[in-house]
Amino acid sequence: MIDNQHLFKSLLDRDVVPPDENLMRTAIRGKAIMVSGAGGSVGMELCRQLQSWKPATLILFENSEYALHTIENILLARNGAAAGNSCTTIVPVLGSIQDADLVNRVLAIHHVDTIYHAAAYKHVPMLEENVITGVRNNVFGTLTLALAAEEHGVGQFILISTDKAVRPASVMGATKRVAEQVLQALHHQGARTCFSMVRFGNVLGSSGSVLPLFHAQILQGGPVTVTHPDASRFFMTACEAAQLVIQSGALASGGEVHVLDMHRPLRIADMARKLIALMGFEVCNTSAAGACDCERGIHIEYTGLRPGEKLSEELATELVIKVTDHPGILCADESFHTWPVLSVLLKHLKEACNRMDKRRVRQTLIEAASVNPAGTRPKPVKPVLVESRQGAARQEKSPAEDLMTAANR
Repeated sequence: MIDNQHLFKSLLDRDVVPPDENLMRTAIRGKAIMVSGAGGSVGMELCRQLQSWKPATLILFENSEYALHTIENILLARNGAAAGNSCTTIVPVLGSIQDADLVNRVLAIHHVDTIYHAAAYKHVPMLEENVITGVRNNVFGTLTLALAAEEHGVGQFILISTDKAVRPASVMGATKRVAEQVLQALHHQGARTCFSMVRFGNVLGSSGSVLPLFHAQILQGGPVTVTHPDASRFFMTACEAAQLVIQSGALASGGEVHVLDMHRPLRIADMARKLIALMGFEVCNTSAAGACDCERGIHIEYTGLRPGEKLSEELATELVIKVTDHPGILCADESFHTWPVLSVLLKHLKEACNRMDKRRVRQTLIEAASVNPAGTRPKPVKPVLVESRQGAARQEKSPAEDLMTAANR
């Protein structure tokens, strides 16, 4: 088995920016912190990183009993290994973020200072088939949690978002863009809670991602399945993503759409080839290894893009991306529906969900996710990085062009 650190470093082919200890300490030390989706790939790593900086209380909010049991045991074991009386109180909460009564009770009892909202359904093809469930969890779950945070005086609320929210071509991406707008609109209304969001791309090795799939396929002798020869994605490790999410929350003053610097996108086919080589095999150009001279050949099979998938992703919609005081965190100015407009769209969306009207849910979701002052969907642009008050301007970088925007149909 390949060591994950060596594997990830080989695949990313870049250095990781070390965390700013002052930002980490400011965001965490001595606070009551809740992580929704604590048992997911990003949620688990967030909990590990948070625990290392000694919050007073760490509330694990999770809908999966198995996942909650797993992360609780991991953190309790780490607590047991800690020296002195510096252990964090671990509070497991089993339930859904759509349960307003439960959410409100947890926030009231534990006087939560900060929420990292990582609870979301994330698999693109799955949500194309389960539109209403995706909307209820990703949109209305976020709304429920955000309104409860405001009611109970939570200081910081950080939404874990995705590059798929940019000009979304999928139900998953559209639900995340609407979730972003919920926080933007609440901030614009004068919310006391500091609402912010963090976008990043794929996490290497996360559940359901390509890396564990490729690994299993190679061990089985192939083929390794790739959707398209030119398909590319932004990648970073779970550790890197979690640290940057925490630091972005420390930088936030409210309403920001923070974008993590994902560096250049990586072609999925190139990653497959590199993993095949790292595991001691070689790429075979025929469908069966026995049909050629190579003894350890693995065939790559192209299966075609699935519903809702893009050929490539991008990280921001608007023309201007600002640098921040952290070299790995950018800030995008994104248009959004104000609360009077968004609340009406959310009402229509909820009514369509209650009627189980999938067609109307899709239509309303597209309408809610599409924002442009001119009233039309924006076209792909090349963002320009501008100088912040403290930092120097950085070199322009163009996110990958969105080639499959289903909402334009």
